[in-house]
Order: sequence, then C-alpha cells, then structure tokens
Amino acid sequence: MWQSLSLQLTAVTGQPVSISEKTPVDGGDISECFIVGDGDTRFFVKLNDRNKLPMFESEAESLRHLALCSEVDVPEVIFIGAVKDHAVLVLNYLALKNLDNESAYLLGRQLASQHKWGEQPEYGFDIDNYIGRTEQPNNWHRKWNVFFAEQRISWQLQLAAERGLYFGDLDSVTAKVKERLSGHQPKPCLLHGDLWLGNTGLSVLGPIFFDPAAYWGDRETDIAMTELFGRFPDSFYQGYNEVWPLEASYAERRDMYNLYHLLNHALLFGGHYITDAEDMMASLRLI
Repeated sequence: MWQSLSLQLTAVTGQPVSISEKTPVDGGDISECFIVGDGDTRFFVKLNDRNKLPMFESEAESLRHLALCSEVDVPEVIFIGAVKDHAVLVLNYLALKNLDNESAYLLGRQLASQHKWGEQPEYGFDIDNYIGRTEQPNNWHRKWNVFFAEQRISWQLQLAAERGLYFGDLDSVTAKVKERLSGHQPKPCLLHGDLWLGNTGLSVLGPIFFDPAAYWGDRETDIAMTELFGRFPDSFYQGYNEVWPLEASYAERRDMYNLYHLLNHALLFGGHYITDAEDMMASLRLI
C-alpha cells in the first residue's frame, strides 16, 4: 500500500516520493493516522476502509472551501483517493502545539473575519458531509430556523430512534426548535462546523484548524461549540468580539445549538452523553 501511495504522491507533487518513514499518531477514533516522509518531505496521512472514501472526500471539500476564504490557515489537501483496500487522505504536514493566549486571540480575530467573508443567500452546503462518523445533511434552505430544526436536530432524532434511543416526539421537538429560532435570520457564514479545541493548533504559520464539517450557517453555532467541550481561552472571545461582536441574545441560543453535538455524541458514544442530551432538552423545554 505504501509503495502505491508513494507513486501517487510522486504523480501529484511532480517530485519523486519514496516513503521510508511511517510514524503512527493519534488521530481520534475514526481513522488511522500517520506522519510519513522520504527524509526530505513529510505528509500527514489518514487511512480508513475503502468504503469510507466519501468521508474523506467531504473533509477535503470542507478544507478547500475554508482555504478559499484564507482567513484561518487549514491543511492543504495533497491527495485523496483509494489505494489498494484503503481510502486515503494526504495533507501537508505541520508540527502543532496547543494554542496559547496570544494565538487564541489571533484565531478569534481570524474566525470573525472568516464569518464575515463571502455572500451566500442560503444556509447549507453543496454536498452532505460528516460530523464525526455521522452523516450531516446540508440541503439548502432560505430560513435558518427551518434549516437548523430539520437538517440538524430532527435528523439526529431520526438517527437516534433508528438505534433505539428516544429523546421525545420528533415532530413536536422539531416544531419547538423552529418556533424558538423563528425570529432569528442571521447572515449565512462559512463555518468550521466542528470547532472544539482538539481541532485547532498552533503551527509555524500561526493558528490553524482542521477536521472541519463546513457549511453556511449561523456563526453562533461555531462559537457555541467552543464552549461545549472545554472552553477556549478567554483571549479567543476577546479577539472575536473586537472584529465582530456577538449579539447580546447569543446566550439564549447557545444551548440549542450545542444540543446538536450532544445528540451526536449520544449517538456515537452513548454513556453519559445520553443523559446530558436528555438534560439539555429538558432545560430547553423541548420535552
């Protein structure tokens, strides 16, 4: 497999690549990840079963869209395809360390600029993608409350029900979400879509983020997730608000937006996430 990948990388880079170094790295629970190189150049490689290629293709599309914006650095897609029995995504390799206060501040400013970038009249994305291992539908909608209620919360409840998890009457919950967001029609912003600390870092280029699930939606959903699984440094929010201050009513929607990710974690991992999702639905008076 590695010899075949060397040939593919030689073809796409125009430079001879013979993989002689392979270092496994932690890449989460979805794919195998490696730092590979030939002594001169190194790459970051994700491997999965061949039938998981659509997952990598959607990740690559998200990275390409974020790169077009060019506000926050993201990894460059070098190669994507099937090699032998594997789906493969190859990115340029950048050594990373955790964000510090200074880089978090800069990332906040850059993310606000990204959210300001572009003119898109609807909410959604040209393709469906994945949030973790879960398919994320992105059908275009003109009304934000309809998009979020149907493409996010209702979709998660449907998937949960198929796996024996019941979080309340689907139609009733969906209608309540639409009602709660009915007066909120924000600018459609290009989102990272899965923005927690584990998907960010500091490289020689500055702040960087990766593993996106991009779509056009309410910018508050990105900010809300930064407060869900380990809040970002305070300097991040300072930098963001200096460029584009959040609305005073943001806090009223934060838990509604984070419910989506709690439902997804309940679906993927079970355990306490099921109780966490139930508790949040109760606090939001959705059940």
